[in-house]
Amino acid sequence: MSDDKPARTANIFDVARLAGVSHQTVSRVLNNMPNVRPATRSRVEQAIAQLRYSPSPAARALVTRRTRTIGLVQPGTVSYGPSSIAMNFNFAARAARYNVDAISTPENDIAAVRSAIDGLLKQRVDAIVLIVVDTEVLAAIQALELDIPLIAAASSSRPHSRLVAIDQYRGARSAVRHLIEAGYGPIRHIAGPARNPDAVERLRGWRDEMASSRSESTTVVHGDWSAASGYRIAGEADVAPGEGIFVANDHMAIGVLSALRERGMRVPEDVGVVGVDDLPEAAFLHPSLTTVRQDFGALGEILMQKVLLAVEEPDTATESTPLPTRLIVRDSAPAARPAAARRAR
Repeated sequence: MSDDKPARTANIFDVARLAGVSHQTVSRVLNNMPNVRPATRSRVEQAIAQLRYSPSPAARALVTRRTRTIGLVQPGTVSYGPSSIAMNFNFAARAARYNVDAISTPENDIAAVRSAIDGLLKQRVDAIVLIVVDTEVLAAIQALELDIPLIAAASSSRPHSRLVAIDQYRGARSAVRHLIEAGYGPIRHIAGPARNPDAVERLRGWRDEMASSRSESTTVVHGDWSAASGYRIAGEADVAPGEGIFVANDHMAIGVLSALRERGMRVPEDVGVVGVDDLPEAAFLHPSLTTVRQDFGALGEILMQKVLLAVEEPDTATESTPLPTRLIVRDSAPAARPAAARRAR
C-alpha cells in the first residue's frame, strides 16, 4: 500500500518564491497591470507555467461574475490623511483597470457605514475598501462576514490580514526621540481625536518613547485635527521654555506655531515643535515645520494589491507590515536645540 501523498497545489506565494518577486508582483502580472518590467513579467510567467499555477477554484468562480468595480467607503471629511488615502487608492485602482464606486459617511456612524456596505453589495462590487477613522467603526466592520473581500485602511496595535496601515506608532516614537535628543524636555503631546485609530497609535508611541527614555510626561490634550484646535490648546497650555511639543498632525501644529508666537515664545529657541503628515505647505511655514512624512501613494497601491490578492486567493490570509514613516527635520525642531538668543530690550 503506497503512502505517497498527493502533490500540493501551487499558490501565488509559491510562484512568487520561484520567480524571486513579491506576491504583489505576481498579482500585477495575473491582472495584466502595466507597471511591471518586461523581464520581471517574463520570469513570473515562466514560474506560473513551471508550477502549473492557476487561481483557486473559488477565485475562478468569482471571475465569471466580476464587475471590475470596487466599493470605497470613506469618511465625510476633508482631513489630509483620509483624503490622501482615498485619492491614491483611486489612482491604484485605475492603474489596475478597476472602477471605484465611492460613498462618504459620517466618520463615527456605524449604522451609516453598514448601510453603505449593504448598498455596495447590492451593486455587486468585487470587493469593498474602507478608510476607517473611528475605533468603534473599525471593531464593527471587523466583525462582519461578507461573501466578498473587505479591506480596511486603519491603524491598529494588532495586525490583521485585512488591514493596511502606515506605522503611526513608530513614526510617533521617532518624533519624540528626535525632540529629546535635540535637547528639549519635557515633551508635551497634543493628540488627535480620542477614537481615531491614527491618533491612538501616535499617543501610544509618545507614551512608550517617554517611558523608554525615562522622560517627564505632561497631561495629554486632544484636538480635532484643525489648526484652530491646535491654536486653542497651545494658547491655554502652561508651556515652559525648553519644552518640546509633539503634535498629532500638521494642521494642529500650524495653530500651535501661531499661538506660541503670540505668547512671545520663539520656535525653535524656546520650544521645539514636530507635526505629522508633511503637508505640502509644511516646508514654507515660518519656521518650516519638522514633521513625520507618510507615504500615501504606497498605501494606495498596497490597498489595491491586498484587494487583488483577496479576490484571487480568498483562502489565503497574510498580515501586512505597516508602512514605515520618515522624519523630515526642518527649522521648528532642528537636530540640536539652538542656544536661546538674548531678547532685544
